[in-house]
Amino acid sequence: MVSLAVVAFAGFAGYAALLPVAPLWAVHGGADSAGAGLVNFVLLGATVATQFAVPALIRRTGWPVTLTLALVLLGVPAVLHVLTDELGPILVLSAVRGVGFGILTVAASAAAVLLVPPARRGAAVGAYSLALAAPNVLLMPVGGWIAEVWGFWVVFALSGMSLLGIPATVALGRHLPERATSDARHPEVTDTPAGAATYLAVLSPTLVLLAITLAGGALITFAPQMVSVAWLATAGLFVFGLVSTVLRWQVGALADRLGPGRLAWVFVLVAVAGLLAVAWLTNEEVGLDGLLPWLLGCALLGAAYGGLQTLTMVAAFEAAGPRRVGAASAVWNAGFDAGTALGAVLVGAVAVEHGFGTGMAIAAAIVLLTLPLALRARS
Repeated sequence: MVSLAVVAFAGFAGYAALLPVAPLWAVHGGADSAGAGLVNFVLLGATVATQFAVPALIRRTGWPVTLTLALVLLGVPAVLHVLTDELGPILVLSAVRGVGFGILTVAASAAAVLLVPPARRGAAVGAYSLALAAPNVLLMPVGGWIAEVWGFWVVFALSGMSLLGIPATVALGRHLPERATSDARHPEVTDTPAGAATYLAVLSPTLVLLAITLAGGALITFAPQMVSVAWLATAGLFVFGLVSTVLRWQVGALADRLGPGRLAWVFVLVAVAGLLAVAWLTNEEVGLDGLLPWLLGCALLGAAYGGLQTLTMVAAFEAAGPRRVGAASAVWNAGFDAGTALGAVLVGAVAVEHGFGTGMAIAAAIVLLTLPLALRARS
């Protein structure tokens, strides 16, 4: 697990550091807000388009080559941003980084499951989630500040740290089946491509995941526009990220003891409560008098955002079975990234005419619609 943690931390650090800064770099080069919005849209679009091909890539090339390719495609284009701030090249670099991120997310989460016995799957997912969430907490809130104070080149250099994880891919590969995404403790199970039944089996937890990442993606994208004082957005996102990181880590062990289905519905309700608090506050710009309710709403949403990520990942792997770990990982990660992208698009479109309060209330309603799925999972 140590090698996996190094790979995940390095890869996600390179992703998180540049996520809020690449659009700013495009604006620096003369792009308007629509052009800046395309940067991360292209990144996530390439990510989702890549993810379903990753299990086949592992079968063809093996784990070390697959993970090394992911880190190279994340790290090299990040450093190359220093060469130009024109929108066209930035979009090309974003697409390449999206391919790398798509490979990393699927391969790394599948590896986390294969490294431990099934009885410890929740704890493994929690530990893996901590490794990938920590860079988001440490780097994402301060990326823009670093670019402004120390220069964009510093962020580009930090994003290149993805390349530092390459040596760990070799060590990790020694503990995984050479060219398979099936459970290494079940050698009698063949690792064949997944069919429709597998994708239907993981649909329910993926829909719950899509809803909560839609809500979280909206907060991450628009928090700076929801507040009247800039540091309120930083504080809210820090609380959101910190709470989600802790819950992603700790909920895994609970899922091993109780099962993911017994906990998911609780976090759905917690998410709705947090979203309604944020919706109520953001009917107008949040000021200093709304600091405590704002932080509480961000904390509640962060708890659900982190807890449901771990629970839905464990549930997806259980539903798919040991021979379909790669397929389950691909579907789960596609749901995560699609939800994040949809949150920015949907809430942003609603906010243009009706404000962020209405947009976040709609996000709360979407999350609430997944409650029957979460309740059904209890059985």
